[in-house]
Amino acid sequence: MNALKNRLYRLALLPLVGGWLTACGHQQLPPGVVYCSEGNPESFNPQTVTSGTTIDATSQQIYSRLVDYDADEGKIVPALATNWEISDDGLEYRFTLREGVKFHRSALFTPSRPFNADDVLFSFQRILDDDHPFHWVSRSGYPFFQSIDFVNQVSSVTKEGDHQVVFRLNRRDASFLSNLATDFAVILSAEYAEQQLNAGTPERLDTQAIGTGPFRLVEYVKNEYIRYRRHEGYWGKAPEIDMLVYDITSKSTVRLSKLITGDCSVSALPKAGELDLIDEHPDLQLQSRPGLNVAFWAFNTQKPPLDDVRVRQALSLAIDKRNILAAVYQDTAVEAQSLLPPSSWAYARDYELDIDYSPSKAMTLLAEAGVTNLSIDIWAMPVARAYNPNALKTAELIQADLANIGVKANIVSYDWSVFTQKLNRSDYDSVLIGWNADNSDPDNFFTPLLSCASVGSGNNRSRWCSPEFDALLTRARASTDRLERTALYQEAQAEVARELPMFAFAHAKRTLVHRNNISHMPISPFGGISFADIKPKIEEQD
Repeated sequence: MNALKNRLYRLALLPLVGGWLTACGHQQLPPGVVYCSEGNPESFNPQTVTSGTTIDATSQQIYSRLVDYDADEGKIVPALATNWEISDDGLEYRFTLREGVKFHRSALFTPSRPFNADDVLFSFQRILDDDHPFHWVSRSGYPFFQSIDFVNQVSSVTKEGDHQVVFRLNRRDASFLSNLATDFAVILSAEYAEQQLNAGTPERLDTQAIGTGPFRLVEYVKNEYIRYRRHEGYWGKAPEIDMLVYDITSKSTVRLSKLITGDCSVSALPKAGELDLIDEHPDLQLQSRPGLNVAFWAFNTQKPPLDDVRVRQALSLAIDKRNILAAVYQDTAVEAQSLLPPSSWAYARDYELDIDYSPSKAMTLLAEAGVTNLSIDIWAMPVARAYNPNALKTAELIQADLANIGVKANIVSYDWSVFTQKLNRSDYDSVLIGWNADNSDPDNFFTPLLSCASVGSGNNRSRWCSPEFDALLTRARASTDRLERTALYQEAQAEVARELPMFAFAHAKRTLVHRNNISHMPISPFGGISFADIKPKIEEQD
């Protein structure tokens, strides 16, 4: 009973955090922000997942990377590495590390030293080495790194002094730096890991996280909230807020209600149908910008009859994408004609999907394939994503379109944690899902989603593996010539259009809503969200 009372007391305090933006009288209390998030993180280590909910709660808040990607400048910039050198043959990357960077302190851990090369080695050797004591601690594996075949890409990671590390590659890879800038390539504390291993609790490394990012994790209560505090020793520009709370609120209507009442200052993923109300409300501001993402319907190509390209083509021809865009996105997305968004430097209209809405052609193809009385499951995410604000509604529209060609569709959904666990078993017919890019390199769309290595990682939801397609991607990554890479990725785009392992239907804008008591909240075209640069308005009252 006391535990329940304590939990209710903590929850009652959440709305007060937003109130700390203004203090009673002239006493200035530490400012805080409450963010209405859409779901629970699966882990507090983004190396081990590709879920956007987990990335939002962890990567940019708790951790830092060797390098970052500056979306406005369109280039890789220093982070924990201040500079780097690449050998003439493109096989060696030498990083000089930032000195004096402090790790977080917690009730479990007091660091005895600053960040150094040992932390970089630990963070990546854990992924690369099957015999590493932490490799199997993550039961989910390292899906992003598995999908890009990181273990065969990197020959070794070595230290040359406390502040220099060298990555040696087995083959040239123009996407290597971009991959180190992704939200997944975070740096962990080797000292904290050793302490937890000695204590017999290695799993705490991924659940009670320690990083070098702008905020430190304080408390997590599933389905309720995550609490962070400002990292006073942060190596970058210190955040202007002292406390950050993620108020876990799965329903979009409830998130909007909390915004209006002031219980939240920022909210995730508004539904398209709510945008007019947000735009008209005097206390709310809507931000949006084009996103580098894609929403798609992935077919499990290892399950008959979806292993027949004619069946995949038929199902795709039956879908009215424009109806989905109007009903689900309401002018917040553009129609997808390729896995790549039109803003990608490798996009080519000559290789767009040759799929126009045509139920009659769909029925003809099914007849040619000898498929009758087809019934398939469509798995739909229970949570909103930037690339698909309402997967269940999308599934219902697809269900209706398929009924027009005599195909029965059963919509399957679960609680998010159960959904991801079951999805990773790959026992599904098809799934509505998508991808947020981490940088502008087109390889970030192709290799993590469609390579043979990504089948094993679970990130390839189509379970489509083509050695010829893999060879094409390898050639594209090995080149440093933009024109040559463009041509190769356009070939890849054409191959996806022919084989249709997935049906892409939308590239969505990224949107964010905040109250007027927030003067600045950056929004990125890529995946992930960062509160490091949020600027609250602080007003004194008599």
